[in-house]
Amino acid sequence: MSDVFTPEKRSAVMARVKGKNTAPELKVRKALTALGARYRLNRKDLPGSPDIVMPGRRLAIFVHGCFWHGHDCPRGSRVPKANREYWTAKVARNVARDQRTAAELTTAGWRVETIWECDLKDAAALSERLRRLLAP
Repeated sequence: MSDVFTPEKRSAVMARVKGKNTAPELKVRKALTALGARYRLNRKDLPGSPDIVMPGRRLAIFVHGCFWHGHDCPRGSRVPKANREYWTAKVARNVARDQRTAAELTTAGWRVETIWECDLKDAAALSERLRRLLAP
């Protein structure tokens, strides 16, 4: 049997990929809460609908999956064997969109921070990074 799904099966698989409240997002939110931070989620009125927003600090945080957003770590740089052209183009579009979104937010006076899925492996480093972000 082939590794490639039918269009209907692929659609069903992709529909199950979460866009909000992912495990990486929950880890970052838990770490922020432990630091006493208050935040809002998925502000649709901001470009890219950032995962975590701290309006008073003008800070927008995106929690990105390494594969989906083309990070340069081992997980992010791998390309599926099946349908390579599609996935390469898909990730490239995501990267371009992420860059546009960050530029729009920066132009509007927001600080933009991206936390990668692979950054979550070291909880102490994540906590320190968040602590620095929260510093006045």
